[in-house]
Amino acid sequence: MSGLNFIIRREEERDYGDVFNIIERAFKGVDQSDHREQFLVEKLRKSSAFIPELSLVACSRGSVVGHILFTKIHVSGHELLALAPLSVSPDYQGMGVGGALIRQGHKAAAALGYRGAVVMGHEGYYPKFGYGPAVRYKIFPPFECPAENFMCIELVEDGLKGIEGVVEYAPEFGITG
Repeated sequence: MSGLNFIIRREEERDYGDVFNIIERAFKGVDQSDHREQFLVEKLRKSSAFIPELSLVACSRGSVVGHILFTKIHVSGHELLALAPLSVSPDYQGMGVGGALIRQGHKAAAALGYRGAVVMGHEGYYPKFGYGPAVRYKIFPPFECPAENFMCIELVEDGLKGIEGVVEYAPEFGITG
């Protein structure tokens, strides 16, 4: 953490190659990964679920070192967001880049009027940023998953009030419920 300076900004087309490589490297050693997240991001950018303002990069010394993407999902007719994926270059992991991307993404999403987000992720990491088991809100994944790994967050006060059901991801995720 000592002395790392980075900025977070909206992803631009010129970042696509760097983002592809960061995602590939970040998920390389992850057992729970299909190691195709970088291709998913390419598909999502071309989809109706893509929100350019919610595809953010972290840059240090002029280089992209992290990326986060939030895309549209639906739960019982309500539009929410899915955080997928969050990627930080292995050389910059553990330095606060991922957390900064999450916080800035939440802020940008709330400013755009989004009420909540879901994530399928590590139960020891995402709760640090306000995520909790989605089952508490009666929001469920369209696949088998331990409850502690499928989480959600309210981006505004009472943002998930009255929203219950199974998440419908964009077709690009390739998830059939």
